[in-house]
Amino acid sequence: MPEVQPFPSDWNTALVLVPHPDDPEYGCAAAVAKWTSSGKTVHYALACRGEVGIEGMAPDEAGPLREAEQRRSAAIVGVDDVQFWDFPDSNIHNTPELRAKIAETITALTPDVAITLYSGPEWAPGAPNQRDHIEFSNAVAAAYDSLADPPRWLFECGPEPTHCEVVDGYIDVAVESLNAHEVYLSVLDPDTPVIEQARKQVDMSTEARQDFGGQRTVTFILRRPAN
Repeated sequence: MPEVQPFPSDWNTALVLVPHPDDPEYGCAAAVAKWTSSGKTVHYALACRGEVGIEGMAPDEAGPLREAEQRRSAAIVGVDDVQFWDFPDSNIHNTPELRAKIAETITALTPDVAITLYSGPEWAPGAPNQRDHIEFSNAVAAAYDSLADPPRWLFECGPEPTHCEVVDGYIDVAVESLNAHEVYLSVLDPDTPVIEQARKQVDMSTEARQDFGGQRTVTFILRRPAN
């Protein structure tokens, strides 16, 4: 396999595109915290507000709550611009309407790099990816391909990486960011304290890699380089 490369550093603005609240925190929040602390600008755009994501809570209550949790979470890692598009939670498909919204947002923000979720069927054997994630990620790639002047790179945050961002020193802020999804996590696993859930998930997504000197990393897959 080709050698895994460091994540590019010669950029100023990134756009993180995800379907749901908490998706950035389950994946790349430690990297985002590193980037913003170095003066880079990161935008978040979410397809939905996570309105059906809290069991036992009505969508008109859960949606605003999860939006507020996501905004707090983003602010912790230095992201001030968070967009919500109001596509239906748990019913996101790679439609012309979604692709058009993605393309419109990329065109408006002109990021150097676009980042989305993993598009593969499984994160690991026996750990299937969500359908919303797969559909959304493929919509991002299609929208990227439709642009006359796309970002320089399109990455997915996922396993079997082509690139890694070293995030030693940014683990605690990533945990704090995921911990901001307090109500969502407390309902998801009521028997485990939220901070323990957050720490476990961040530890899983920032494992040390021997090819990076034993340092903790966030892993990315290069899906599209600009020509």
